[in-house]
Amino acid sequence: MGCCQIISVIVLFLWVFRFSDKTAVSSAVEVKGTVFVYGRAAVGTVDEDFICATLDWWPPQKCDYGTCAWDHASILNLDLNNTIFQNAIREFAPLKIRIGGTLQDLVIYETADQKQPCIPFTQNTSLLFGYTQGCLSMHRWNQLNDFFTKTGAKVIFGLNALSGRSIQPNGEAVGAWDYTNAESFIRYIVQNNHTVDGWELGNELCGSGVGARVAASQYATDTIALRNIVNRVYKDVSPMPLVIGPGGFFDAAWFTEYLNKTEDSLNATTRHIYDLGPGVDQHLIEKILDPSYLDQEATTFRSLKSIIINSSTKAVAWVGEAGGAYNSGRNLVSNAFVYSFWYLDQLGMASVYDTKTYCRQSLIGGNYGLLNTTNFTPNPDYYSALIWRRLMGRKALFTSFSGTKKIRSYTHCARPSKGITVLLMNLDNTTTVVANVELNNTFSLRHRKTSSRKIARTSQLTWVSNGETQREEYHLTAKDGDLHSRTMLLNGNALQVNSTGDIPPLEPIYVNSAEPITIAPYSIVFVHMPNVVVPACA
Repeated sequence: MGCCQIISVIVLFLWVFRFSDKTAVSSAVEVKGTVFVYGRAAVGTVDEDFICATLDWWPPQKCDYGTCAWDHASILNLDLNNTIFQNAIREFAPLKIRIGGTLQDLVIYETADQKQPCIPFTQNTSLLFGYTQGCLSMHRWNQLNDFFTKTGAKVIFGLNALSGRSIQPNGEAVGAWDYTNAESFIRYIVQNNHTVDGWELGNELCGSGVGARVAASQYATDTIALRNIVNRVYKDVSPMPLVIGPGGFFDAAWFTEYLNKTEDSLNATTRHIYDLGPGVDQHLIEKILDPSYLDQEATTFRSLKSIIINSSTKAVAWVGEAGGAYNSGRNLVSNAFVYSFWYLDQLGMASVYDTKTYCRQSLIGGNYGLLNTTNFTPNPDYYSALIWRRLMGRKALFTSFSGTKKIRSYTHCARPSKGITVLLMNLDNTTTVVANVELNNTFSLRHRKTSSRKIARTSQLTWVSNGETQREEYHLTAKDGDLHSRTMLLNGNALQVNSTGDIPPLEPIYVNSAEPITIAPYSIVFVHMPNVVVPACA
């Protein structure tokens, strides 16, 4: 067989290589499309440290559907000396970490005035949340504080909001918040020069609640009490931490009342997202790959944004906890490549609706951790989050796609330059999409010349090769095309920590800017265009 024949056979093999749920392409189908980026003004603005992840309280005994996925991933028993763990957090410089979860409303803090014994959670299915009261010792907190300082994390701490209340048979929590122990803990933090960047009151007690609920009016009163504590304790400390709440599922009427009654006491209002349903659901992947299903969450983002605009609050919107599939997720789905379609779509959608921070459940623990629960190695979503952090700046630009409904598209002003970064995700397993980018729906980048005053910026020689302007592309795919794979490929190379626990470099490929963008089936592409300057990013 001659050289040309061999090449033809290889090309033919690549085109007809079939993918199913475990593989990617089932036939050689190609469609053309256009990404429209409206760059005159930002549609939303996120925090500099937009990416956030959670640490939870669940002990090893926490099991869902017969699977116990938490191991030693609790605040109380995590190995804080693990090198991979430390390096994974440092890479975000900084990573915002929210400490909280269901059991936070059963936690007491071992401060000097706390007379109860400091004992761990014990499983008891007859009790609220299925566990006895647990305790955070100040020895453990000191270890955590040292860890957060060493890794550069920004800490949001969720306080026990059920203290002092009585729980009625119908789940209603009656009475005012007893903040005595919480205030003592906050004073301990300040007296020891520790840093907590935000204090969040309660977990999933708003609306109809999960296990228990608190009326919006009472919750607002308690939030004002927390604000007063923070103002007193931090009166000589700068910067003053944020006051955050309610940390639960969205209920329009409840949130409207709460935001109006907290007045100026609240800095950020947090809601939780588990829009994919229970982890036991056999149809999780179908939902993740269905654009119309993904679109549904936009309704809630839009509703909260409207409530904030029309209320007297000065609070901004956060997603305080989002795991997609509740009850610890699902092994080989929420910790696998396929979940990045959901996760990145959530990050993009949240940005468009002016959500300032997005906290992923979890950093480690359950089946939805960014890190492997047993050995701390990154799961695919960790790398998706890190690439987002490296490339996507604070300003979100309105973006649409024409050509197929199976492409999800988002654009931000770029973090590493004054250009833009486009995120494209192909939810189809049969079709390769070849896309051009158009700005403000007026002209196409494929015809762009460096003389164009609207977008010309080629003075940075690092982006010029052989006289041609180049862009950076980061193509993310699953190992062996298996959507259930826990190994992500970047431009065809497996992303893996090395023997010393270092996070691998995230290297792009360089492509002539005049060429269209190719998005393979079941793939994700970040495209950094440093020379494309739009008014919103200038």
